Amino acid sequence: MSVRTHPRPHPATTGGTGTRLPWWALALPVLAFTILLALMLNPSEAHAATGEPVLAHLIERIRALLVR
Repeated sequence: MSVRTHPRPHPATTGGTGTRLPWWALALPVLAFTILLALMLNPSEAHAATGEPVLAHLIERIRALLVR
């Protein structure tokens, strides 16, 4: 015997946007873009890190762990 299905009480609406973004969803990309633009306009403020390259050292350690 088949079971009857009940229709949805409220059909989904197709018009309008009902979602709102939090304030930081717009503020953070704007802040990041502004900082990167400022660094591009004045590259003398962007200083490279001196000393041992940390990223290369980290990749070398990961490679050594994977080889074992």
